[in-house]
Amino acid sequence: LLEEGGARGPLSKNSVSTYLRHINLFIRWAQQEGDLPGTAKAQRPKLGRRILDVLSREEITAIEDAAETERDKLIVRLLADTGIRLSELLNLRTGDLMKHGKNSYLRIRGKGELERLVPVPVLQRRLQRFIERGRPSDTTGDRIFVSRRRRLGLDYEPLTKSGVEQMLRVVGEKAKVRKRVYPHLFRHSYATWSLRRGMNPLQLMQILGHSSLDMITNVYSHLVPSDAYDAMVKVLAADD
Repeated sequence: LLEEGGARGPLSKNSVSTYLRHINLFIRWAQQEGDLPGTAKAQRPKLGRRILDVLSREEITAIEDAAETERDKLIVRLLADTGIRLSELLNLRTGDLMKHGKNSYLRIRGKGELERLVPVPVLQRRLQRFIERGRPSDTTGDRIFVSRRRRLGLDYEPLTKSGVEQMLRVVGEKAKVRKRVYPHLFRHSYATWSLRRGMNPLQLMQILGHSSLDMITNVYSHLVPSDAYDAMVKVLAADD
């Protein structure tokens, strides 16, 4: 596939890697079912590391300021300050804002229905105020974020992924941010900012809902040498 490809010529490493990933999923399933003995595995081509684009904290503030409603401002700030996925944000229920002692958390339902608690030390009051007074009063469901449209003139419809994606794109342009603004960009930006601020990668892994450190070490390799330098200065300063 890399050398000859198909009718349109050789395929890229990314395309071949995607095909082989699905083949490996099938092979793993066949092995689990007992239909394929051994430990066969398709060898995927090595891919170059991609440099991720991230938003600065100033850009995030500008995007939040450009949003017209408190709902949209909260969506921007939640994505930016928690790193949760868009699907996780859309599934938030009013009962997911929780207290453990003096600390406030959001109960997040992640991939595989796994739950985790994400701290919201700054956003708790805003969220509580929005839940009590900002949501449409006649919504029968308990989702925190709903659409402005009504279903058959009665209940408000659930907010959709495409609706949030469009909103972020519009407010990003309005804020004059010269980057493509999309939900997962806030997750990358949060992880990068947290690591640069010295957060333990294990703690970040738990907050983001990753099952291992692989995603942290592989995806966020775009941290520049100055980040490592600053981290070393902090470590050595602690010994003085």
